Amino acid sequence: MTTAREIMTPGATCVRESDTVHDAAQMLARGQIGALPICGEDNRLKGMLTDRDIVVKVIAEGKDPRAVHAGEVAQGEAVTIGADDDAEEIMRTMTAHQVRRLPVIDGHDLVGVVAQADVARALPNPETGELVEALSFG
Repeated sequence: MTTAREIMTPGATCVRESDTVHDAAQMLARGQIGALPICGEDNRLKGMLTDRDIVVKVIAEGKDPRAVHAGEVAQGEAVTIGADDDAEEIMRTMTAHQVRRLPVIDGHDLVGVVAQADVARALPNPETGELVEALSFG
């Protein structure tokens, strides 16, 4: 069975929880990506920050993105997947938590991110359709 390590995008770049949301937005734009893991000063994963989070939790609320830190936007504990977990576990986790991206952890180290698109490319069409449906309409 295909594992997270095989289908993930490796080498995920973290935004530090002390970085501003403006800094994070620039990182998203430079990387042409929609989400970044938030890491603490201890290099441990603290959460995920999406472009949608920036719009809904910062801009729409009239906050200054240069004054809000990425760590302030993170909510609760990050949902993750183990590097050696199989594609079915990835699908179950994404569906259960209604997320489209999962940080991939090997021990305590962030080694990559699995996105819905990565799963779609790796799985047979019927399974992919079930995941997309669960995430889109669940």
